[in-house]
Amino acid sequence: MKIAINHPKFQYICDDSSQCDNQSAFVLTAQNRAYEEDAKAKGAAAVLSVKECYELLKIDPNLQIVGITGTNGKTTTAAAIYSILLDLHVKAALQGTRGCFINDALIESRSLTTPPILQTLAHMSQASKSGCKYFIMEVSSHAIAQDRIESLDFALKIFTNLSQDHLDFHKSMEEYRKTKSKFFADSTMKLINIDQKNIDYNRTNAFTYGIESPADFSVKTYSLSDGIDALFKLRKDNCWVDSPLYGNFNVYNLLAATAAVYLLESPQIPALEKAVEGFGGVSGRMEVVSQEPRVIVDFAHTPDGMEQVLKSLKSHELVVVFGAGGNRDATKRPLMGKIASRYAKKIIVTSDNPRFEEPEKIIEQICAGVLKKPTVIVDRKDAITYALSNMSPKETLVILGKGDEDYQEINGIKHPFDDRKIVRDWLEANR
Repeated sequence: MKIAINHPKFQYICDDSSQCDNQSAFVLTAQNRAYEEDAKAKGAAAVLSVKECYELLKIDPNLQIVGITGTNGKTTTAAAIYSILLDLHVKAALQGTRGCFINDALIESRSLTTPPILQTLAHMSQASKSGCKYFIMEVSSHAIAQDRIESLDFALKIFTNLSQDHLDFHKSMEEYRKTKSKFFADSTMKLINIDQKNIDYNRTNAFTYGIESPADFSVKTYSLSDGIDALFKLRKDNCWVDSPLYGNFNVYNLLAATAAVYLLESPQIPALEKAVEGFGGVSGRMEVVSQEPRVIVDFAHTPDGMEQVLKSLKSHELVVVFGAGGNRDATKRPLMGKIASRYAKKIIVTSDNPRFEEPEKIIEQICAGVLKKPTVIVDRKDAITYALSNMSPKETLVILGKGDEDYQEINGIKHPFDDRKIVRDWLEANR
C-alpha cells in the first residue's frame, strides 16, 4: 500500500519494499521486517515505525479503538455497535469483513477481516478527518498471530466465542485458543463472554456478559418466537430489547454490542433501547431473501456456526444447501455434515469456494459425516435451483457458507456469484 502525505523529505509512505524510492518512506511492520534492507537498497527516503505514522497521517490521538474477536459473531457484533453509536448521534467508523464504513458511508469494499496495519492506519486517518470518536474493528486470529494490530491502543476488546475453525493455520485448537487469549492478556478494558470457558484473559478491567452464567451484563428473560424480545440487565440498569434478528446466537451478539456501548458512552436507557431496536442486522447473516417460499441465507461456515443457525430454526422443516471452502481446515468438513444431519429434513451438499481443491473431494469429506442420504450437486447454482424447485410450501430453505459474498473462488479466479441473486432470479422466473 502507498499513501500520499505532506512531508518536506518525502511524498509517500508504503509498506511494500518494491514500491520504495527516494520520494517514499518505508513503514517497518512485523510483517515486512525481512524486507527492510531491500527497501533501503531501492533508495527509501526513510524507515518509519508504525507509531511514527500516527502524526504523519494526522490520526486523532483521542480516537477510541474497539476490537472484536471470536470464531463467530465478530461481524454482527461490530456492525451492531457501529449502528447503535450512529443512532445515538456519535460519529463512528467500522472496519471488517464487509469493508470500511465511516459515518454510514462505504469507504472501501470488502477485504481481509483485519487488513495490514498500514491499511488500518489509513482508515483511522479517514475516520479522524471525519470527526469520528470511535473506530470499531474486527480482529481475526490470523491478525493477532501475525501482529497486524501492532501499536494499536484499544479502548475496549470484546470476545464473542471460540469453536473449531482455521486449524489449517493454527494446527490445533489449543494453539487457536492461545492466539485468541493473547489479545486479552493486557489490562485494556475488555468484555468477555463468560459462558465460553475456553479463553484466558487478564482480569484487570474485565467485564463479563452471558446468558447462562452470572455476569456483569446478563439476560433476565428473552423470547425467540418472532425476532428477539429480551430484557438485558446492564449492571444496575434494565434495558428492553425488541429486535428483528433471529436466533439465540444473536441474543449474545446484541448483548455484547449493547454492553459495549453502555461501557463506552453511558447513554440514557430509553435512547439505548431505541438505538438497539434500530439495528436491522447484517446483509448475508440470517438474511431472509424470500418469505414465500421462505429462503434464508447465512455466512455460517464452521460446525458451531452451522449449529447455531440451524438450531435457531429447528421448529421449521429445513432444506439445507451447503459446502465447505477449499484449502482450509478439512477436519471440520465431516462435522458440518453431521450437524446438517441433526437439523435438516433434506440435505443438499455442493461447492462453496473450492479454491485450488477439487470440489468432489471436499464434498466427499463432508458426506463422510452425513447421517442420512444427501443429494450431491457439485455446481452451486444448480444445487440452489434444485432445492427451490423441489421444496414444499411448508419447508424453509437455508443456504449456508457464503452469506453476502458476491463471488465464487475457483482455481484462483473469483467468478461473480451471489446466493441471494440466484434465489431472486429463480423466483422471478418462476412466479
